[in-house]
Amino acid sequence: MKKAYVFPGQGAQFVGMGKELYENNAKCRDLFEIANDVLGFRITDIMFDGTPDDLKQTRVTQPAVFLHSVILAVSLGDEFRPDMVAGHSLGEFSALVASGAIDFGDGLRLVAARANAMQRACDLQPSTMAAILKLDDATVEQICASVTEGVVVPANYNCPGQLVISGSMEGVAAAMEKAKELKGRALPLAVNGAFHSPLMEPARVELAAAIDATSIRTPQCPVYQNVVALPVTDPAQIKDNLIKQLTSPVRWTATVRQMIQDGADEFIEVGPGTVLQGLVKKVNAEANAHSC
Repeated sequence: MKKAYVFPGQGAQFVGMGKELYENNAKCRDLFEIANDVLGFRITDIMFDGTPDDLKQTRVTQPAVFLHSVILAVSLGDEFRPDMVAGHSLGEFSALVASGAIDFGDGLRLVAARANAMQRACDLQPSTMAAILKLDDATVEQICASVTEGVVVPANYNCPGQLVISGSMEGVAAAMEKAKELKGRALPLAVNGAFHSPLMEPARVELAAAIDATSIRTPQCPVYQNVVALPVTDPAQIKDNLIKQLTSPVRWTATVRQMIQDGADEFIEVGPGTVLQGLVKKVNAEANAHSC
């Protein structure tokens, strides 16, 4: 029996997240206070008592989801014994910290740098994302390749029949129309940037320097990284894949299938929300997936 711990990305946040951990666990409270010092503002005030709009700011959302996930893993104590870990987009940073590859403070600084770099890239050019449903991956890939207006690429391979596309406003709009013509559903996402697309190149360059300067150790278990959907333990390879992540698709469907093939028989979601366990079950209906 192998346990796979999975960590959610941006979009799973909610007001009140982590408050119970802060109030009831001294070790968790200390980590939250360290985070306030590292970030230079009291992110706990926004997480616990802010408004949904406050929490939606990229500079807040990404560190908040990271903190909730990592500190929740810490709260599990000896119960947290992963045989493998993975995280969806931002969640990959949570997975790396939880598995011991990156120190808590270094991970938080990287996530903050990532959020700020992504926001700056978003400000350079209007861009967006959309979920395409009820079409197979190959069809959505062909749609993206056929669009001549602007930029649009597959970004998140979430589960069979759900692929998120990303790019310029006109590129995504054109791809959405083509998807509807082929009887697919196209749902615009409430984001202000083209994550996991070539439009994130300025952020990739900026984040690469921060990742290169960060010490990464061999994790306590394999980390299944978004870019390759394969288990990785080599620190140099982990760094390379992290740098590529911002402009490359999240291969979540392939990741879950590979983890199952490698023996995972229990998926435990660590962090806010239940999105990942739902995706796991859509990849494999028989999968045992739940929150911790």
